[in-house]
Amino acid sequence: MTVPTPAPTPPLAGGRHGADALRPLLDTALTALATGAKERGGPLPAGGPDATAARVAAALGDVLPTHGTGDDEALRTLVHTLTAGAADPADPLCAAHLHCPPLAVAAVADLAASVLNPSLDSWDQAPAASAIEAHLTRTLAAELYATPRADALLTTGGTEANQLALLLARERHGPHLTVLHGANAHHSVPRAAWLLGLPPARALPTPNGTLDPATLAEALTHTPGPVLVTATAGTTDAGLIDPLTPLADLCDRHGADLHIDAAYGGTLALSPRHRHLLDGLTRARSLTLDLHKLGWQPVAAGLLAVRDTADLAPLAHQADYLNATDDTDAGLPDLLGRSLRTTRRPDAFKIAVTLRSLGRDGLAHLIDLTCAAAHRLADLLDAHPGFELHARPTLTTVLFRPTPTDDDRLATLRRTLLQDGTAVLGRATADGRLWLKATLLNPHTTARDLDTLVALLEGRTHR
Repeated sequence: MTVPTPAPTPPLAGGRHGADALRPLLDTALTALATGAKERGGPLPAGGPDATAARVAAALGDVLPTHGTGDDEALRTLVHTLTAGAADPADPLCAAHLHCPPLAVAAVADLAASVLNPSLDSWDQAPAASAIEAHLTRTLAAELYATPRADALLTTGGTEANQLALLLARERHGPHLTVLHGANAHHSVPRAAWLLGLPPARALPTPNGTLDPATLAEALTHTPGPVLVTATAGTTDAGLIDPLTPLADLCDRHGADLHIDAAYGGTLALSPRHRHLLDGLTRARSLTLDLHKLGWQPVAAGLLAVRDTADLAPLAHQADYLNATDDTDAGLPDLLGRSLRTTRRPDAFKIAVTLRSLGRDGLAHLIDLTCAAAHRLADLLDAHPGFELHARPTLTTVLFRPTPTDDDRLATLRRTLLQDGTAVLGRATADGRLWLKATLLNPHTTARDLDTLVALLEGRTHR
């Protein structure tokens, strides 16, 4: 009887020989990224969901074959398929969501982190990564707060950061905490109140898109007990910023805590030209920030910053195999209190590489470029008789609609663009009407790209 020869053990990404194993595979993957993008030819695949699903199914075949095809073929086929079927945020006409094109340097840094695969739940799994995270979080917290004990935690994004902010407020004030937020707030705020067993969060009307201090004052006057107010610096629909200083003044007057969800707009603090839009930001007891929005990081790259590290004490947790008391007493860092997650990636690393690469002025330049692109698009639409501009952009979001049209035709137009693979635009409701939404996060977007977008829409709406 012939015994089959066992297949060779596949190489690892790390170790002394990991780099040698990676080089040919990286070449295969990079080539497939290029061929896939060429096949797609635009911001997303043409044909809609059914056509995309069919192409994926044909390429995948048997997801778990009896005999493998080998590293090169698997990478070549599936990276090409993923890329050909992607909504690519690096394409200037892919501008629907707060979904940024990551910088090349950040993506390569993320690859290095994946190779080494540190997990930030114990020091002995992530010696250097945990030290990098500590330096990064202290640095970013100091950018947001002038207090001596400011601190920050890495999160998977704004949703987790908002949940942590409500959790910490609940631990300060108890389970009868009332959460007040504008109707413009991110959906994660009321959802977090539900998840944490708090009373249902109360949405205050924001007919003009931002939370009016008079509306909050009325609510605070008639709300007994402990209150957490959540304001927004960069709304999802229109990129608007609540009047932070007056809202902070009201919270101080009524003894309410203030959390500001600055997931979208928070990085404006790094731009001398735009940081005035965030006046009052540092008055918050806690802040949400997302660097996979206006920070050009691969997902995930969120933060929760607090004015005083003592506010993070409720997150302390002990598991003997990760942070035994004698190990901690002997000087090993205790990482479990830095997240509600146990296993977690070293997302701080790609951020640290980016900050070192670009510096303060480089990041400010990218922020200023994207804000300028939004104003350029607004100018084009405002001057065009075939379009109605909702308002001048505050951040990088532009709401507009063809004129004349109605909501049904507008929704159909957006879906047609998606079906054809020609443009990815979002949708938002404001003033009781539906609007197209362009969220510009690509610092490489040119005036010609914006002209192309307007011409494309003009052709679709005025045939």
